[in-house]
Amino acid sequence: MSGFEAFHEVLFPVAVSFGATGGPARRNEIVLLTSGHERRNARFADSRRSYDAGTGLRSLEDVHDVVAFFEARRGSLHGFRFRDPFDMKSCRPHETPAATDQPIGTGDGTSAVFQLSKTYGDGADAYRRPVAKPVAGSVRVAVEGIEQLAGTQFGVDHTTGGVTFVAGHVPVGGAAVTAGFAFDVPVRFDAERLTVSLAGFRAGQIPTIPLIEILP
Repeated sequence: MSGFEAFHEVLFPVAVSFGATGGPARRNEIVLLTSGHERRNARFADSRRSYDAGTGLRSLEDVHDVVAFFEARRGSLHGFRFRDPFDMKSCRPHETPAATDQPIGTGDGTSAVFQLSKTYGDGADAYRRPVAKPVAGSVRVAVEGIEQLAGTQFGVDHTTGGVTFVAGHVPVGGAAVTAGFAFDVPVRFDAERLTVSLAGFRAGQIPTIPLIEILP
């Protein structure tokens, strides 16, 4: 069963997420040969992000909000949106998304649907990350550098990250399709219980609230 089949389109408390720690992880296999050389293989094609939201708690109100959110998601049962404080736009953090930020495909005159994605690096070594949870109202799209009109020339599925061009506006063969957007990360709680001590919290002890990315 896909992780998105048990997903709530709600956002984890932003005030807490902006104090979280975490980032991407890779699973690689490194074999040391008898010659002393290494052989390295990627076990998975995509990275997977994990976070600890416990470091974002600043008040008892934050604790209350997270506990309520945990209960509403039934622990790890349902996924939800998380605003990654380090990587949440198609551009650099201080910039505003532009319609030409990220390549998302090339027109062939027939295909009307393009998947939002973000590319890291350049050339043959670049990694293209699918973006499934764009922020509503943030997606901008261009064809051959000309920005398109949302709702008139294209639509966006904010639950999958699919961009669909309206009939009569499908990109022609060879046309570069680009997009800019803000986005959330689909995650779930990576624990079946939360342990928060009021005395410990006042003493500065930070509870652990692990979150793990749900891959499409």
